Amino acid sequence: MSSRIKQSLLFLDNLKKIPLAVEDVNCLFSTKSFKAELLKQISAAKNRIYLAALYLENDQAGEEILLALYQAKKNRPSLDVVVCVDFHRAQRGLIGVGKSEATNASWYQEVARAKGLGVKILGIPVKRKELFGVQHLKGFIFDDQVLYSGASINNIYLNNNDKYRLDRYWLIKNNELADSLVRFLQVQFLNSDAVATLNSEVIPDFASLKMAHKILSHNLKTAAYSFDGQLQTEQLAVTPLFGLGARKNNLNKTIRRIFQGTQEELILFTPYFNLPSAIARDISALLNRGVKLTIVVGDKTANDFFIPDDLPFKTIGGLPYLYESNLKRFVQKHQQSINTEQLNIHLWKDQNNSFHLKGLYSDNRFIMLTGHNLNPRAWRLDIENALLIDDPKQEIKGLMDNELLSILKNTQKITHFNEIEDITDYPVNVKKLLTRMRRFKADKLVKNLI
Repeated sequence: MSSRIKQSLLFLDNLKKIPLAVEDVNCLFSTKSFKAELLKQISAAKNRIYLAALYLENDQAGEEILLALYQAKKNRPSLDVVVCVDFHRAQRGLIGVGKSEATNASWYQEVARAKGLGVKILGIPVKRKELFGVQHLKGFIFDDQVLYSGASINNIYLNNNDKYRLDRYWLIKNNELADSLVRFLQVQFLNSDAVATLNSEVIPDFASLKMAHKILSHNLKTAAYSFDGQLQTEQLAVTPLFGLGARKNNLNKTIRRIFQGTQEELILFTPYFNLPSAIARDISALLNRGVKLTIVVGDKTANDFFIPDDLPFKTIGGLPYLYESNLKRFVQKHQQSINTEQLNIHLWKDQNNSFHLKGLYSDNRFIMLTGHNLNPRAWRLDIENALLIDDPKQEIKGLMDNELLSILKNTQKITHFNEIEDITDYPVNVKKLLTRMRRFKADKLVKNLI
């Protein structure tokens, strides 16, 4: 065993962990199950509900969840109900849709005026502009239950209208874990003057939050989850992780240690193939030392930015093609590893549905649940979190295997780089866009920002 592998495994072994009972860990396998569990947990909560997601959308599914939160508060007035979303995302419309005065934030205000109850919807500003970083923490806490998913809350994530965006959905019952996640939100955000209440009558603009935001940004660079845990490697356990920025990012460091410490097999889930350079290097090193690697990635048509041919083309619709070109170059570079089945690439596609899974599974032991996109933007700009489950005795391997099988059933295995389209196969609008971007080297800039 190389010194790099030993150091990485020692790092992972020495992470403080919260012990788990096997019977308190479960995995859901569909968007409909996820929605049903959300509503069930909201209805059953007795003391607290804390939801962290990129957004809570003003659509049918979003309204159903928001009204359920208000109803739960009405049923139990002492219930602490807090929703944390991105400050900027809540105050704009959907990408590609014309500007409108009606935003998610204005909808939150409208509902609050009608309901008049104490549901807190907080907008977290990560950067001065959304382009340079977003609130990307994930996790839904109901008393001592943690429902972890990379999903946000809207029609497609909750499978309304016969269309879905697949994610991962893990349910863990553990009071210490739930306390840790809630404590972090309270200390870092509820106590910060930089965080705005989005369902109050007046929402402050970012300029008025500027000084407080500097303090928040400074604090987040060294923030971490606090909890009573153990330094042990013999029991099923979980470690909550947080990260922001390129430096002193413990989540990014842990992700790299998983790549560097894997000895036999690593499985990677990612919706977009746009790897940070550090991860690309780790993958090359992993393959060079003979580790089996499986990558499950969304087909370009399963990307949330994909625009079908029957709809007007917009510039943002070029992104799935840009990511696919990254994948084709990667497969071409590692074709020999694909030939020997050391490297397996699975493209996920299910009709017009989309793919949003993220995370890692290493040596049938470490399971990382995260909303981290593993792209340059998330690596450097967004605030991200994760739950790292350590399963040394493979006690929940059956759950992980079943999740993997449910995902792979809608995938196509790539055996040669020629099976992936290139620019000559793309629609005219996409060809023009990508050619222009490459000419001015704008494609590299875009890859770092989106």
